[in-house]
Amino acid sequence: MPDLGRPESMTGKERRFTLEQGIAFVEQACVSAGASPMAAASLARATVSAETYGRSSVGFQHLPDYLDGFRSGRINGTAEPEIAIPLPALLQVDARGGIAQLGFDLAFAAFCQSVTQLGIAVFAQRNSFTAGEIGYYTRRLMKVGLVALAVSNGPPLLSPPGAKRPVYCTNPLAFGAPSTGGSGILIDQAASQTAFVSVRERAAKGEQLPAGWALDSNGEPTTDPFQALAGSLTTFGGARGANIALMVEIMAAGLTGANWSVDAPGFASGTETPGAGLFIIALATEQLAPGLDGRLTQQMGRLSGLGVHIPGRDRSEQEARARAHGFTVPAEIIERIEAFAV
Repeated sequence: MPDLGRPESMTGKERRFTLEQGIAFVEQACVSAGASPMAAASLARATVSAETYGRSSVGFQHLPDYLDGFRSGRINGTAEPEIAIPLPALLQVDARGGIAQLGFDLAFAAFCQSVTQLGIAVFAQRNSFTAGEIGYYTRRLMKVGLVALAVSNGPPLLSPPGAKRPVYCTNPLAFGAPSTGGSGILIDQAASQTAFVSVRERAAKGEQLPAGWALDSNGEPTTDPFQALAGSLTTFGGARGANIALMVEIMAAGLTGANWSVDAPGFASGTETPGAGLFIIALATEQLAPGLDGRLTQQMGRLSGLGVHIPGRDRSEQEARARAHGFTVPAEIIERIEAFAV
């Protein structure tokens, strides 16, 4: 079995990594599963970023889905994304069946340049595996001083009110805005009551779901996670959540040319790529509103003093701790990842 490297420390229940060790571990796992070094490096950075930001469900826990995708052909591990710039403010990417993170990485510098030169630009990618942590993309842009909105779609997992079968993915959206001090504001949420990976995690633990989260294969409400995995998730806020899912679908699939969710192959089985879409709008704050980061910091302080939760603040603090002290991953997840090196 190829050596996937050793973490900083190990116990019976968890393993601790520095950021550098975590990235190296994921890179080697991806290459062993059939990814190119370029794709492996891109996915490793995104995976460790999600883990350190407190989004473990789309970090190391989600990595086996990618590794199995490389092995089975659902992900083209050697794909080289095609990038086109038909308009100065529009970057279009065909992921060619590969991972969404690689197309974003390769276009990142040109995209940021377009935003700062023009004040606004759009990134539109099609034909990829699922986008992973949607907040990763807005977080990257926020850290270079840009305001950004990102949306993505994928295989059908979500049934809006009135539907007996899934027609949308969880269709997440993320919004990021920079503030002084580096933390910024980051909103990352799905149109569903919960994430699919959360249902799968509860099934693995034998835990029931809260009422209202899911439907079984007949379109009836269920709290059984196994019936939910065979059925679908529900929208948050009923029709309001469904409206957001539709809005995301139009941007992520309609404006990118990606598969509509209802037509997308699954991400956990088969040999076909989901052909998902990723759509991002970014704005240059200094051109539109000079000093916004300072004003935003002041306003968030006022709101926090009134008891308002500021999304992203706690996770930014967690990210800073992880950079200083590393992060831990359950040993059972590490063992699942290492199994792909056989």
